[in-house]
Amino acid sequence: MAVYSDKVMDHFLHPRNVGEIPDASGVGTVGNPICGDVLKLYLKIEGNVIVDAKFKTFGCGAAIATSSIVTELVTGKTIEQALKISNKAVAEALGGLPKIKMHCSVLAEEALRAAIEDFHKKQASDGQKDVKKNNA
Repeated sequence: MAVYSDKVMDHFLHPRNVGEIPDASGVGTVGNPICGDVLKLYLKIEGNVIVDAKFKTFGCGAAIATSSIVTELVTGKTIEQALKISNKAVAEALGGLPKIKMHCSVLAEEALRAAIEDFHKKQASDGQKDVKKNNA
């Protein structure tokens, strides 16, 4: 059985920032529902700063804890700073994870990158709409 740090248990039992952001700037969904862990991360970005982050996770305690801590790690950060957050940084912020649960920290990193990528796609799409509107 995996032994978890007090911080992992705290974030599992009292997860922070659970929920959705209806008008999210970017949303990243990662995981595999067949094997069990799925993480959906919502980001609200104003200017270049992540002002809010929320998540919904279906998975084990470590998946919930890594989802919770990544929302705390990114809030208030610029996009560039957020992109530097690695799965190892997520695990370290929780006081470590058992080797068998490190894949949960990878999910958190992947969801963060996917949400930022979604934000960039939306920005590019909005830019195209503006160009079309101005050319009309």
